[in-house]
Amino acid sequence: MIIYNVTVKVDHEVHDDWLNWMQQVHIPEVMGTGKFVEHQIAKVLVDDQDGITYAIQYKCASMQDLEAYQSDHAPALQRDHAERYKDKFVAFRTLLELI
Repeated sequence: MIIYNVTVKVDHEVHDDWLNWMQQVHIPEVMGTGKFVEHQIAKVLVDDQDGITYAIQYKCASMQDLEAYQSDHAPALQRDHAERYKDKFVAFRTLLELI
């Protein structure tokens, strides 16, 4: 099982809108690609004056599913996020393998 982890720090001023949009629009769109079998969103518990940080984890059965997502779906979905919250977030992605 592969975990595609997206860590996002979002500015306080757009936080509520961002969290709602993630839960109601973006995550359902990612899951709707059919490449992931499960997801979760977790708030990172740190005090940070610059924003609030979340880890969104998507689980897929294989690297082939992840690669298909990254080539066929991720560019448009990431572009939508970047355009909506331009200059109001920072994000990085990591891959993990469940042992």
